[in-house]
Amino acid sequence: MSRQIVLDTETTGLEPSKGHRIVEIGCIEIINRQITERYFHHYLNPERAIEAGAQMVHGITDDLLKDKPKFSEIIDELLAFIKDAEVIIHNAPFDVGFLNHELKLSKRKLGVITDYCRVTDTLAMAREMHPGQRNNLDALCKRYGVDNSNRDLHGGLLDAELLALTYLAMTSGQDSLFAELEVNDKPTAAETRVTTSVNNALPVLAANAEELTAHSDIMQRLVKADLW
Repeated sequence: MSRQIVLDTETTGLEPSKGHRIVEIGCIEIINRQITERYFHHYLNPERAIEAGAQMVHGITDDLLKDKPKFSEIIDELLAFIKDAEVIIHNAPFDVGFLNHELKLSKRKLGVITDYCRVTDTLAMAREMHPGQRNNLDALCKRYGVDNSNRDLHGGLLDAELLALTYLAMTSGQDSLFAELEVNDKPTAAETRVTTSVNNALPVLAANAEELTAHSDIMQRLVKADLW
């Protein structure tokens, strides 16, 4: 069984070394390339103020977090959820840095996050696959046909869901990608949670002889460049 966890955090600022903390964490479970109904999500009391710039990004306010648990209260649940999984993060050094900072603040000698899981950075993957292009989450959603129209602001659970769909598209072969994009009569649990979906309403157009010749030429070049 292949178990993966797609993880995203929102924070009070940019640098844990300056005392910034996690205010939201969202995780989506994928088993054998299928998004399951299991997820992990918490808003967290960071015990400090959120910087104005960070609040503009995610919209989370100090008042919202006053009665939320502290990170130390959800550590065991989080570590159990990600244990022995491949954890997929976009710009992993950022989130891993904050997670390690929170583990250190617990004063429980919990080590670092990679003691519990292995981490894959989809930003590094995207830069290798699409050099010289924009590879933030919005750009990848557009590139791979993932509907991010509900993403007015960043959000831990929302961004984890979008990244899960994008990652599956990024790592699919052509046949499996088409299978994943088939319309289902019933929305998945993940789509229901954050009201996102893959936009698969694509027109089917038959290629003419000239287009087929051009396609064949492109495919040969992709094979030679080890891109297919």
